[in-house]
Amino acid sequence: MLWIMQFSGLFSVLLVIIVLSPSLQSFPPAEAIRSSHLEFPASPHRFSFRRAPLFRNAADCAAADIDSTVCNPSLVHVAITLDLEYLRGSIAAVHSILQHSSCPESVFFHFLVSETDLESIIRSTFPRLKLKVYYFDPEIVRSLISTSVRQALEQPLNYARNYLSDLLEPCVRRVIYLDSDLIVVDDIAELWRTRLGSKTIGAPEYCRANFTKYFTPAFWSSERLFSAAFGGRRRRPCYFNTGVMVMDLERWRRVGYTEVIERWMEVQKRDRIYELGSLPPFLLVFAGDVAPIEHRWNQHGLGGDNVKGSCRDLHPGPVSLLHWSGSGKPWFRLDSRRPCPLDSLWAPYDLYGVSR
Repeated sequence: MLWIMQFSGLFSVLLVIIVLSPSLQSFPPAEAIRSSHLEFPASPHRFSFRRAPLFRNAADCAAADIDSTVCNPSLVHVAITLDLEYLRGSIAAVHSILQHSSCPESVFFHFLVSETDLESIIRSTFPRLKLKVYYFDPEIVRSLISTSVRQALEQPLNYARNYLSDLLEPCVRRVIYLDSDLIVVDDIAELWRTRLGSKTIGAPEYCRANFTKYFTPAFWSSERLFSAAFGGRRRRPCYFNTGVMVMDLERWRRVGYTEVIERWMEVQKRDRIYELGSLPPFLLVFAGDVAPIEHRWNQHGLGGDNVKGSCRDLHPGPVSLLHWSGSGKPWFRLDSRRPCPLDSLWAPYDLYGVSR
């Protein structure tokens, strides 16, 4: 876990103290900025990633090798998207999870793809990884997607998390969904053990954020009934970031939340009630009815805003997950030799490039 302390002065000084607990082993659907001088190659076969170290379970872990199938009840399930532009970030995210997990062989990764030739890269980088690749057909959602403030937010794979209950096996009753522009610096099993109670999803909430800005004036207009969607919620609806969620897929399937989200996307196509891609439908369906998770599990916004991607600091306190949401991604900034200070925390997990 990271502990962050900030001090005021002529410049903002960030002191990072990395405290590894004894259980720890030895630090984009998300969207990436495009740069005219930093385009990824068109073919995945031109990527070169170093092979990750082999991570083994601690002595007190369940014997995951006895039953390595997806339905093994002792497994921790993690879902992440894979695409060419975000592949480097996804691999760094997986690397960070394995490195800080006390039972890395008990983590099962569900990779969502819209390109069928990425599996070999993952398997060669993590030869012993428990994984399955699921093809998400972009045409399922393409006609429902509206224009957004940033073109990257319009990619169909961003919406694949809406369909996890259909894509994953029925025996997978719970999953952690993670964006591809983050690293985990704590044991993922702690997040997995989140108590959802009667809630369908758990996520860190940010109730001080201006919730109204995530929807257009047309949504809040007194002449319309859209805002009545938040009536009857158990708590005041608050913003939460959908890049880190613990999801009860069994309850999701039972209620049919995929269809509910699709209906809101149809309303958006007709009435333009929001601007920010795949996030607002989740707010419409779940805000005010989310199992709260500690903020340390999503220190988001490190990629700056959706336009400039400026540098940002972490909030004071414990940090278990660093998330470069926003337009600035650490791999692009590091390669352009214009990194932000916190990008150096992402760099140790980057496996891109040939071995030295």
